[in-house]
Amino acid sequence: MDFTLNADQEALQEAVRKLCEGRFPMERVRSLADQGGVDRGLWKELADAGVFSLRLREADGGAGLGMAEAVLVFEELGRALVPGPLVWTHLAAGLVPGAADGERVVGGIDREVEPLVVEYLDAIDVVLAVDDDGLWEVDKARPSARAVRPIDPLTPVHVASGLLRGERRAMPAAAGRWRLEGAVLTAALLLGIAGAVTERSVAYAKERQQFDRPIGSFQAIKHLLADMFVLTEVARSAVYAAGVNLDDPSLGAQARAVSGAKLLAGEAAVTNAKSAVQVHGGMGYTWEVDVHLYLKRAWVLDTAFGPVAYHADAMGALLRG
Repeated sequence: MDFTLNADQEALQEAVRKLCEGRFPMERVRSLADQGGVDRGLWKELADAGVFSLRLREADGGAGLGMAEAVLVFEELGRALVPGPLVWTHLAAGLVPGAADGERVVGGIDREVEPLVVEYLDAIDVVLAVDDDGLWEVDKARPSARAVRPIDPLTPVHVASGLLRGERRAMPAAAGRWRLEGAVLTAALLLGIAGAVTERSVAYAKERQQFDRPIGSFQAIKHLLADMFVLTEVARSAVYAAGVNLDDPSLGAQARAVSGAKLLAGEAAVTNAKSAVQVHGGMGYTWEVDVHLYLKRAWVLDTAFGPVAYHADAMGALLRG
């Protein structure tokens, strides 16, 4: 596979990065914790930029692009730590009216994973549930849900019980596709986190002085930064490959590509964010420094659309044939 981006892909990636820099600076992102992680105005701007309608046909109001381009977009969203049920709303575009244009915020759960955790419950308009029998729209008012203290302050969560199936929106084959696509888009968010904390750590290591020298000149810090870069680039290859594979099934087993991407991206994001805390030293443990927010988001995303154990078991089964 050739992962070299063409001119259109580079332009798309740059446009989303500029959008995030302008609309989601860290001060704004931090303030969203008081709004349940979702600001309707900003959400509409993401929709207007095509984040949710990216893969819809042009006849349906989309851009007619593929998963390879969606991966690039979601990598930038992860880099900027944009909160909200981005993956679920993107997947629901074309299925749930109003999702593509940002009028309705869509969240979801995998009914096969216990406990049933619903993210952004107070901010979303539609709750979708995926299981082995299909995809269902659940009455948001029906689940008995209790709020729990979130790991990530920008990802409020409720634990639900008594979740009825509601209206079927797709058959089992479509639900299986959603799981694959959701895992790849989540891996792209994790890839963005891995890259962002690496860049922040390199910049800090160049500026922070100890013994009249930048700490980046110390061998221990060099090793940490080099390892972070390698983890990011290995994950990038896997995530890009999974995106291309979902666009062209003839390239190989899609489940293997997806599970590999999710595992490597999760490892890169969590490990790099931990290393970033170390590089920042005592400052890294403070609320004011942003790296802890990246670590907490990485922990949350690492469990979405299949936790580590699920994808590790899937890879093991595929390798065993």
